[in-house]
Amino acid sequence: MALFLPGGGGCVGLRFHSRPVCARRRPAVFATLSQPRGDEVDWVEATSSFFEKDSRPIMLFDGVCNLCNGGVKFVRDNDRNRIMRFEPLQSEAGKKLLRRSGRAPDDISSVVLVDNDRSYVKSEAVLKIMEYIDVPFPQLAFFLKFMPLFIRDFAYDNIANNRYTFFGRSESCEI
Repeated sequence: MALFLPGGGGCVGLRFHSRPVCARRRPAVFATLSQPRGDEVDWVEATSSFFEKDSRPIMLFDGVCNLCNGGVKFVRDNDRNRIMRFEPLQSEAGKKLLRRSGRAPDDISSVVLVDNDRSYVKSEAVLKIMEYIDVPFPQLAFFLKFMPLFIRDFAYDNIANNRYTFFGRSESCEI
């Protein structure tokens, strides 16, 4: 086995065979952004009306999920200052806000918190929502942020992927 030096163009001293085996150079492949077509929509601009008169963040949730509906009721009950707004992912407004967040309009795999200038998904959305509601949840969110994101999202995904099995679903949005 030999080591390939990208700039040097050859092999170096490590040998595990009788003769050096040199790696072949591969052409570099770069991903480029395609130019926007004329019919594409700027979803940030298209949804800016949601934040013109009311700058409060919007929590997007699965409207037919019993766990999600319970979560919305919990947040609403613990949000004395009425900081949060709520919108089902399945609604037209929810689909537009999903696109603004860079997600597919039919993606109901995660709660999404849409702020005026940023969107949060999965465990980041849950922690950000916890920051907006009453004590002790902002403090709990502060400590949970020390847990690595991949662990938080792993736990979130396991619950989200089994939410209908454990908590059921309704025929329509109850909120």
